Amino acid sequence: MSTRVVLVDDQPLIRSALRVLIADAEDLVVVGEAGTGDEAVALVAREAPDVVVMDIRMPGMDGIEATRRIVASGAAARVLVLTTFDDDEYVYGALRAGASGFVVKDMALDDILGAVRVVAGGDAIVAPRVTRLLVSHFVSDEPATAPRRVLDQITEREREVLTLIGQGRSNHEIADDLHITVATVKAHVARLLTKLDARDRVQLVIIAFEARLVVV
Repeated sequence: MSTRVVLVDDQPLIRSALRVLIADAEDLVVVGEAGTGDEAVALVAREAPDVVVMDIRMPGMDGIEATRRIVASGAAARVLVLTTFDDDEYVYGALRAGASGFVVKDMALDDILGAVRVVAGGDAIVAPRVTRLLVSHFVSDEPATAPRRVLDQITEREREVLTLIGQGRSNHEIADDLHITVATVKAHVARLLTKLDARDRVQLVIIAFEARLVVV
């Protein structure tokens, strides 16, 4: 069964480029397009997509509020936010709204397509450039003593998984890197979320940087 995708962007050219790209993918299908946040919320309620590719800056209701309403509605759709390099303040808002991932608009189209698949598979994804923005916001230059004390409660294998999460690796990539199954990776991620009291995968990225497991 194909992954159902809704495209939300106020620029028809971007929607068109993504639609053409997805048309060539056997496992993905575009079930609707919207140019505003209001249209996006209504479209998701009507079409019940698996993934919403969401622009942040749009006239009227922006992508943050649209994401918040979609998530609050209980829809199964996962939101993949399209951002630009200078959209960092919007990224934080989208995080709080419940977005499952972030990609930068000037990434290669194939990379954006890959991100849609990752999010559809239940993983979270954050483009490296967006990760750097998050880290610059959350991580200071002070010694990371407190985060390292937190890491004392996790195993060596969990530390390896956390490091790879901090590098932006997906569950499948981590499984390949560590020669373990995806199910085992998911179990490690679940334990990390519990042990480190992290809300989501993005917070694990921040913890990894704060603990200096990953360096920008």
